[in-house]
Amino acid sequence: MTAHNPPASCKVVLAGSIAKSLQLEVVEGLAKLKRKPLLIGFLANKDPAARLYADWTHKTCEENGFQFSLREVDREDLEGHILAANEDEKVDGIIVYYPIFNSRQDQYLQQLIEVGKDVEGLSHRYVFNMYQNIRFLDEHKLQKSILPCTPLAIVKVLEYLKVYNTILPYGNRLFGHSITVVNRSEVVGRPLAALLANDGASVYSVDVTGVQEYTRGEGIKKSRHDVVDKDGWTLEDCVPLSDVVISGVPGEDFKFPTQLLKEGAICINFSTEKNFGPEVKDKASIYVPAVGKVTIIVLLRNLLVYASRLVLLSLAQRIVENRKPLRNG
Repeated sequence: MTAHNPPASCKVVLAGSIAKSLQLEVVEGLAKLKRKPLLIGFLANKDPAARLYADWTHKTCEENGFQFSLREVDREDLEGHILAANEDEKVDGIIVYYPIFNSRQDQYLQQLIEVGKDVEGLSHRYVFNMYQNIRFLDEHKLQKSILPCTPLAIVKVLEYLKVYNTILPYGNRLFGHSITVVNRSEVVGRPLAALLANDGASVYSVDVTGVQEYTRGEGIKKSRHDVVDKDGWTLEDCVPLSDVVISGVPGEDFKFPTQLLKEGAICINFSTEKNFGPEVKDKASIYVPAVGKVTIIVLLRNLLVYASRLVLLSLAQRIVENRKPLRNG
């Protein structure tokens, strides 16, 4: 008699499936715009992950009716190229594939991009709004503040997986969830922890220096998150408490200790390396092995927001002009 293996308890969800759910929104928005927005990408390094991201961006733009131009430049000339693209009226959005200098100079380059073309949401105004939990640029709440692509992509993954509780009010929909984020980089890990905490979760942010907890306090009564150092804590303390674990440690050496996982946890990997081994499926209920395709669709959403915003501003300007009283001759 042939033995039958029990059905797998872990559902593997691929980024492509999640991206398709967002793609329709992008296609519909592009149809209303009636033109192809132009995204300029600057590649000034030899990082294979950056090259892969650039290739994915190009492919996704072409598949969805956007224009994309990849410009490979020397890093010493990048500043001038960014400033020129800022002034080019044909350019709707700009993306730079980091790292460039792997230093504070990269942060300087991020701030060079004009706010109205910063599709990655890395300019100071957007970063300030994100950490302060300010979600709109205007008092009428018509213009959403742009969020960084990969952190927002992970939020979209969690929405797709129904981790966000839509019965709760907007802004509180992660209340009751404990989430561990293994990575505290300024580009992904720290912004992600802030976003999730501002949406109501208790977030444990982990890097080589230790563990920090991001929360909006008891009963999520605070308007934005606070950060508390968890002295002496390690993954062994926070992972067993977490119903969601998100890892993005670069490099091949790191492997997440899956034996620490809570039974039925949701696991998401956003590193170009596989942080989770195959044994993750023995403990997790849902496993998302990558988020890259979702990140690129989010990038196009941000680009579409900018292109559409220009149309709205132009329309508003024409309305104002038409309302001006006629001068007596």
